[in-house]
Amino acid sequence: MQGIVRIRGQVQGVGFRPFVYRLAKELEIQGWVRNDSHGVEISVSGENRAVSDFLERLESESPALSRVDGIAFLEADCAESHSGFRIRESLEGAADTGISPDVSICRECLMELFDPSNRRYRHPFINCTHCGPRFTLLSRVPYDRKHTSMAKYRMCRACQAEYLDPCDRRFHAQPNACMDCGPRLSLLDWSGEIIAGDQIENALNAILSGKILAVKGIGGFHLVCDAKNGEAVKRLRHSKSRMEKPLALMAANSASLVPFAQVGEEERRLLESRERPIVLLGKRLEIEGIAPGLASFGAMLPYAPIHYLIFHEAAGRPEGTGWLEERQDLILVATSANPGGEPLATGNGEAFERLGEAADLFLLHDREILAGADDSVARWNGRSPQFVRRARGYAPSPLRLSSSGPAVLAMGAGYKNTVCATRGDEAFVSQHIGDLDNAAACCAMEKTVERLLQLSGIEPEIVVHDLHPDFHSTRFALQYSEKHGIPSLGVQHHHAHVASVLAENRFDGAALGVALDGVGLGTDGGTWGGELLCLDEKGGFSREGHFRTLLHPGGDIASREPWRMAAGALYSLGRHEEIARRYGKKGEFILALLERQFNCPLTSSAGRLFDAAAGLLGISDSMTFEGQAAMLLEAMAQGHGPVPPLENGFSVEQGVLDFLPLFDALAEMDDAGYGASLFHSTLVEGLESWILASPGNIRTIALSGGCFLNAILCSELRNRLESEGYAVLEARLLPPNDGGISLGQAHVAMRRKSCA
Repeated sequence: MQGIVRIRGQVQGVGFRPFVYRLAKELEIQGWVRNDSHGVEISVSGENRAVSDFLERLESESPALSRVDGIAFLEADCAESHSGFRIRESLEGAADTGISPDVSICRECLMELFDPSNRRYRHPFINCTHCGPRFTLLSRVPYDRKHTSMAKYRMCRACQAEYLDPCDRRFHAQPNACMDCGPRLSLLDWSGEIIAGDQIENALNAILSGKILAVKGIGGFHLVCDAKNGEAVKRLRHSKSRMEKPLALMAANSASLVPFAQVGEEERRLLESRERPIVLLGKRLEIEGIAPGLASFGAMLPYAPIHYLIFHEAAGRPEGTGWLEERQDLILVATSANPGGEPLATGNGEAFERLGEAADLFLLHDREILAGADDSVARWNGRSPQFVRRARGYAPSPLRLSSSGPAVLAMGAGYKNTVCATRGDEAFVSQHIGDLDNAAACCAMEKTVERLLQLSGIEPEIVVHDLHPDFHSTRFALQYSEKHGIPSLGVQHHHAHVASVLAENRFDGAALGVALDGVGLGTDGGTWGGELLCLDEKGGFSREGHFRTLLHPGGDIASREPWRMAAGALYSLGRHEEIARRYGKKGEFILALLERQFNCPLTSSAGRLFDAAAGLLGISDSMTFEGQAAMLLEAMAQGHGPVPPLENGFSVEQGVLDFLPLFDALAEMDDAGYGASLFHSTLVEGLESWILASPGNIRTIALSGGCFLNAILCSELRNRLESEGYAVLEARLLPPNDGGISLGQAHVAMRRKSCA
């Protein structure tokens, strides 16, 4: 039997060609294999049974990092005769293949890294086809060394021999190198002077003496210090102007986190997965200054050789990997190096320019990072992993859609921005870009669009955006539409939230959607955020209900000062005189605004509902980062334990869910913990009643919006709805917050096109 095999999916940079070579040799298949812009192409010639086995095992035994989306075999006479089996050079062309994300160092490389007899002992850039950077060093496909930032490094004879040997696990490992021929590590002080000596030893000594280091990893820089050194942590916070926002921890292994955090079996699996996200863990013991007032830490394990070498040095350079099974004392702060909410630093010169006031020393290397990728953040929601931020390790692996459709470019929202491009039945959602409220982030978004389209080979037929005209993502979409002569489509923010959950669950039918988040522009020009929507099969929606609108005294500033939302609630309750008594002179000022109805817009935002509750209970008067009041409120509720919901604590009338009776009760409470628990239980009961009162007989419901990162709300509402017979869809592959908006926008556009 002779013919050509075509394989689509994530099959480049994952050891697929050497796998094919070894399989062909075993089965005595003749022919060749090569990468091209569509995936992998194989010419085969052999006995019928052997070729049949070959085709079956291509998918069943494919490499661990690969993802096979399709195998096609065209039986035909080969135009050339074969003798043996070869690996051919890659073909250039328009991209139509999966893009491999970066993954953590594998076990085999770790064994070599800590083996004094191995030529890669303590090599900071060790990797193979099973591990290491890919997306962040790739300029174009196919994935060949000449298309990566490793192109400038000429391999020594030993590395070249590995690279060319199909039986070696470093065969065509594009970042392959060693101490003699690869990137160089250096330790510099803030003035740019190189510090002589062993870089890792000196870096560790600096950390233990209270210094802050800027450490260049795979997708960007971390600011690193000793997590147990309160003064160092305090200084890092001051230098980043990040006084209360939680900082991420890094430990050598899961066991090292156990004294400080609750590490269940599911959390451990997430921590130790090859993607190595930051995982939110319940606190067991407080570490000063890391996550003040919150119920959890964000922690991760090392994923780059440089990280491992620091922990190895702290352990006394033990031989082998046995030490990684034992608890280690060193715990690091490893927070993204992105001052002022800008994208994280990726270049050496950029690091000195942007991080000079924060870092005492710089642990650098000269391998260029072509695409920044922040650490992913996830938690276990009781059923499955749930993203808070999707980036390194996961992006831009495509999400499979329920059906094929037109090529769409979706620009996402203005905060927690991601962009999405679709190709057939695949959706490529970018790494987390961030809030588009500064020039650097806007520039990063535009570069991400360019790179995503180039790597995926997608030529958009339509560009989609949020309804808000002032988002940079919206302006860019309209400019892109005009420049390229393609139509644009605006999609309402909360419609996109719910559609994102439907898209990742491959659900195209009619569904109810509960969207609970901060704010988004509604189709009526109002500020929405607590919405009950009905989505149809054609990409449309209707607004079936919403939270009672709350006064927003002072406009946008109220989203940062929960006491203002509390004052607005008191005013709506008729308790005007309490505002000045509670809040003094500033309360008198706000009362004057409220009485004149000046700059006091209305919002149905669920996020502001949490803020009002936190303000009434005295848990938070002002916030230094988004969602802080809600997170503190959740932590107080978890610390107190569950309580029954407030009797008559809400009402549902003509689709409007009103929690003013609950606020009336909270305003009387001295026990903030009890009040926080009462708020959560009453909120869940109110939501259940609201949904049950919705018209129609739709029994599939999608939960989306940033409020569903609240563990109490997420689990309790899910359980209640399932007990009522609803099929509950949740965000699992993307965050429920605005990081999933771009996929939802793309889903709406594809449904409308397919049903037109």
